[in-house]
Amino acid sequence: MRGYTEGKDGYLKRLRRIEGQIRGLQRMVEADEYCIDVLTQISAATKALQSVSIGLIDEHLKHCVAEAIAEGGETANEKVREASEAVARLVRS
Repeated sequence: MRGYTEGKDGYLKRLRRIEGQIRGLQRMVEADEYCIDVLTQISAATKALQSVSIGLIDEHLKHCVAEAIAEGGETANEKVREASEAVARLVRS
């Protein structure tokens, strides 16, 4: 079971909403909407994806990393490294 399993329905609902935002962006571009309006919607979709990402990182730290640390050993080091790399990717994006 993954750390986010209990909140899976919420994550799926949010991702479907983001999917709708992206389809809306496609329609805006097809309709030659004003550039700033398109950029505003891109910013909103980006923030929504970042919010999902932060939630998943939080769940990963609370469950997967905490469990690995409790077990100790190389698995713990690997999970911490993996989480650090995921955070670094999010910060760069």
